[in-house]
Amino acid sequence: QLRLVESGGGFGPPGGSLTLSCVVSGFSLDLFGIGWFRQAPGKKREAVGCLGHRPMYTYYTDSVKGRFTMSADNAKDTAYLEITSLKAEDTGTYYCAAAPSESVYMSCDASQFHTWGQGTQVTVSS
Repeated sequence: QLRLVESGGGFGPPGGSLTLSCVVSGFSLDLFGIGWFRQAPGKKREAVGCLGHRPMYTYYTDSVKGRFTMSADNAKDTAYLEITSLKAEDTGTYYCAAAPSESVYMSCDASQFHTWGQGTQVTVSS
Protein backbone atom coordinates (compact mmCIF):
# COMPACT_ATOMS: atom_id res chain seq x y z
CA GLN A 1 0.00 0.00 0.00
CA LEU A 2 1.34 3.39 -1.00
CA ARG A 3 1.56 5.77 1.92
CA LEU A 4 2.84 9.30 2.32
CA VAL A 5 3.66 10.86 5.67
CA GLU A 6 4.55 14.52 6.07
CA SER A 7 6.55 15.98 8.90
CA GLY A 8 8.54 19.08 9.72
CA GLY A 9 5.77 21.58 10.19
CA GLY A 10 5.55 23.82 13.16
CA PHE A 11 6.01 27.43 14.16
CA GLY A 12 8.38 29.67 12.32
CA PRO A 13 9.04 33.40 12.55
CA PRO A 14 8.57 35.75 9.63
CA GLY A 15 11.69 35.55 7.53
CA GLY A 16 12.56 32.15 8.96
CA SER A 17 12.88 28.75 7.39
CA LEU A 18 11.29 25.34 7.65
CA THR A 19 11.88 22.10 5.80
CA LEU A 20 9.01 19.72 5.30
CA SER A 21 9.57 16.04 4.61
CA CYS A 22 7.35 13.53 2.85
CA VAL A 23 8.29 9.90 3.34
CA VAL A 24 6.90 7.49 0.78
CA SER A 25 6.44 3.85 1.69
CA GLY A 26 5.07 0.84 -0.12
CA PHE A 27 6.64 1.85 -3.43
CA SER A 28 9.69 3.71 -4.58
CA LEU A 29 9.39 7.48 -4.63
CA ASP A 30 10.74 7.74 -8.15
CA LEU A 31 7.73 5.88 -9.55
CA PHE A 32 5.51 8.88 -8.89
CA GLY A 33 5.14 12.54 -9.49
CA ILE A 34 5.02 14.52 -6.27
CA GLY A 35 2.88 17.51 -5.50
CA TRP A 36 2.90 19.90 -2.59
CA PHE A 37 -0.30 21.69 -1.68
CA ARG A 38 -1.40 23.98 1.09
CA GLN A 39 -4.61 25.29 2.53
CA ALA A 40 -4.72 28.44 4.58
CA PRO A 41 -7.56 29.11 7.02
CA GLY A 42 -10.62 30.21 5.09
CA LYS A 43 -8.91 29.68 1.74
CA LYS A 44 -9.12 27.07 -0.97
CA ARG A 45 -6.43 24.46 -1.32
CA GLU A 46 -3.75 25.56 -3.71
CA ALA A 47 -0.82 23.93 -5.40
CA VAL A 48 2.56 24.96 -4.08
CA GLY A 49 4.49 23.01 -6.66
CA CYS A 50 4.93 19.73 -8.46
CA LEU A 51 7.97 17.63 -9.22
CA GLY A 52 8.61 15.04 -11.87
CA HIS A 53 11.62 12.76 -12.03
CA ARG A 54 11.95 11.64 -15.63
CA PRO A 55 12.85 14.07 -16.94
CA MET A 56 13.47 16.31 -13.97
CA TYR A 57 10.79 18.95 -13.80
CA THR A 58 9.56 21.40 -11.22
CA TYR A 59 6.71 23.82 -11.18
CA TYR A 60 6.16 26.46 -8.51
CA THR A 61 3.23 28.73 -8.04
CA ASP A 62 4.18 32.39 -8.38
CA SER A 63 3.69 33.23 -4.73
CA VAL A 64 6.45 30.86 -3.62
CA LYS A 65 8.97 31.16 -6.44
CA GLY A 66 12.40 31.97 -5.13
CA ARG A 67 11.45 31.03 -1.58
CA PHE A 68 10.35 27.38 -1.76
CA THR A 69 12.47 24.57 -3.14
CA MET A 70 11.35 21.03 -3.83
CA SER A 71 13.75 18.14 -3.91
CA ALA A 72 13.71 14.37 -3.66
CA ASP A 73 16.10 11.83 -2.24
CA ASN A 74 15.15 8.65 -4.02
CA ALA A 75 17.51 6.54 -1.94
CA LYS A 76 15.53 7.55 1.14
CA ASP A 77 12.15 7.61 -0.61
CA THR A 78 11.73 11.09 0.80
CA ALA A 79 10.61 14.31 -0.83
CA TYR A 80 11.38 17.68 0.70
CA LEU A 81 9.94 21.14 0.59
CA GLU A 82 12.39 23.75 1.81
CA ILE A 83 10.67 26.95 2.79
CA THR A 84 12.65 30.14 3.31
CA SER A 85 11.78 33.78 3.92
CA LEU A 86 8.56 32.80 5.63
CA LYS A 87 5.64 35.15 5.27
CA ALA A 88 2.45 35.28 7.28
CA GLU A 89 0.51 34.14 4.24
CA ASP A 90 2.48 30.89 4.21
CA THR A 91 0.49 29.75 7.22
CA GLY A 92 -1.61 26.71 6.49
CA THR A 93 -1.78 22.97 6.32
CA TYR A 94 0.71 21.51 3.87
CA TYR A 95 0.18 18.23 2.06
CA CYS A 96 2.30 16.07 -0.15
CA ALA A 97 0.65 13.85 -2.69
CA ALA A 98 1.53 11.26 -5.30
CA ALA A 99 0.35 11.07 -8.88
CA PRO A 100 1.13 8.93 -11.91
CA SER A 101 4.57 10.01 -12.94
CA GLU A 102 3.54 11.36 -16.31
CA SER A 103 0.64 13.42 -15.01
CA VAL A 104 2.69 16.18 -13.34
CA TYR A 105 4.07 17.21 -16.71
CA MET A 106 0.54 18.06 -17.81
CA SER A 107 -0.74 19.87 -14.77
CA CYS A 108 -0.21 20.49 -11.09
CA ASP A 109 -3.85 20.05 -10.24
CA ALA A 110 -5.03 18.26 -7.13
CA SER A 111 -7.37 16.08 -9.17
CA GLN A 112 -4.37 14.25 -10.65
CA PHE A 113 -3.15 12.98 -7.29
CA HIS A 114 -4.37 9.65 -5.99
CA THR A 115 -2.61 9.35 -2.65
CA TRP A 116 -2.23 12.05 -0.03
CA GLY A 117 -0.41 12.50 3.20
CA GLN A 118 -2.14 13.53 6.38
CA GLY A 119 -0.87 17.09 6.30
CA THR A 120 1.46 19.07 8.50
CA GLN A 121 0.68 22.47 9.95
CA VAL A 122 2.87 25.48 9.28
CA THR A 123 2.25 28.54 11.40
CA VAL A 124 4.18 31.73 10.77
CA SER A 125 4.27 33.88 13.87
CA SER A 126 6.65 35.85 16.00
